[in-house]
Amino acid sequence: MLNKQTLTVVIVSVLCCAAVQVDGAKPVKKDGGGNHMQRGIQLAQEKHFDAAADEFGKAIQQNPKDSRGYANRGTAYRQGARAAMAAGDSEGASTRYQSALADFAKYIELAPKDPSGYEEHGQTLSELKQYDAALADFNKALELKPDDLNAVKFRGFAEIGLNQWDKAVADFSAVIQKKADDLQSYDRRALAYRSMKNYDAAIADYTFLITKNPNDMEATTKRGYTYSLAQQYENAIADYQAVLKVNPQDNDTFQRLQYAQSMLAAKNASPSPTPPIASPTPEEEKRLMDKISPLYIGIGVVALVIIAVLVRLLTRGKAEPTSHRIR
Repeated sequence: MLNKQTLTVVIVSVLCCAAVQVDGAKPVKKDGGGNHMQRGIQLAQEKHFDAAADEFGKAIQQNPKDSRGYANRGTAYRQGARAAMAAGDSEGASTRYQSALADFAKYIELAPKDPSGYEEHGQTLSELKQYDAALADFNKALELKPDDLNAVKFRGFAEIGLNQWDKAVADFSAVIQKKADDLQSYDRRALAYRSMKNYDAAIADYTFLITKNPNDMEATTKRGYTYSLAQQYENAIADYQAVLKVNPQDNDTFQRLQYAQSMLAAKNASPSPTPPIASPTPEEEKRLMDKISPLYIGIGVVALVIIAVLVRLLTRGKAEPTSHRIR
């Protein structure tokens, strides 16, 4: 919420929530790796992602031309990478992400006209914070299928990663227009609005989320923070207090509450009056005039005459300077 580092973490967490399910819709012949494919799908649903990847690998060995095997294994690798990242195993996560990228690239090679391959590849790049490359994938997916709302939405995520706030707003607005119940798009659009300092629009999106779910304390906290940025401290305080009522141990929100309260107190504090400049009394004016005696006036006149004579002597005989400007 508060800085760019936090922003990138938020983007990754959003992508994690939008995990794509492994594809199990198309029927597969039993002699074409179907048993391994179905077993892999079951293991992935049970969150045994490494085992699922192994089963999909066996299905690929039996039918190496089936793009779906690469798509499913790539998804299992990516889900495994997320699980490794959550467990603090960054090296294991990196290895799985690279395997996922390789599988999705093979998916694209086998089915270059299928927008899903570019979309999956782009999602993985986004999670690796390679937003420029991800953007190219999403644009290609939309070239093949212009009405693909998932590709539009994930492109918005990448645009947030690149601080392209106006483009992100446009993409999330396009999703909301076609899918008014997509709450995640409201949340991301609010972030983009807030980053553009369009606080009223951001507050409206957060308010919509809270209206849909009054118990959404995350949206309430974000709206409070936006109110604070807009210097609407009374509203920020109300939101923070609502969050602390539900979770009194939320230290971050408590600190934000204290900040909003201190800023409101400073805003409401009456400015200290500026002391007026005192005019001199008649007695003070008389003393000032007494100091300006005829002697001081005479000395001043003599000094001016001497200065004039010296200047005349020093400048006698010198050529007058001319201007070199073109007029």
